[in-house]
Amino acid sequence: MDMPGIIDTYFEADRRNDANALLDTFAVEAVVEDERARHQGVAAIREWWVAAKKSAQYVAEPLECTVDGDKALIRAKVSGQFPGSPVTLAYEFAIKDGKIVRLEIQ
Repeated sequence: MDMPGIIDTYFEADRRNDANALLDTFAVEAVVEDERARHQGVAAIREWWVAAKKSAQYVAEPLECTVDGDKALIRAKVSGQFPGSPVTLAYEFAIKDGKIVRLEIQ
């Protein structure tokens, strides 16, 4: 699948459970919105990601990618220890200067 490099790096770090590599994909003041909560800045994003990995023990597998300028929409199969697993979620990324500045997961 043809994804922007920074997004491929995000999913690869997520797969390896590598918090430092994952956080390196984000801009310093990036925003993540997931499960009706907003997490801004790399410290808050780290807390969100570590908590999600610990509680759900999930794995996200990208299925398809649509790119429009500096935005990318990834549909991913997410499976783990949560009700309804697996589910297909939409990851909406905004990229600026080679970093993720916004991620919304629905």
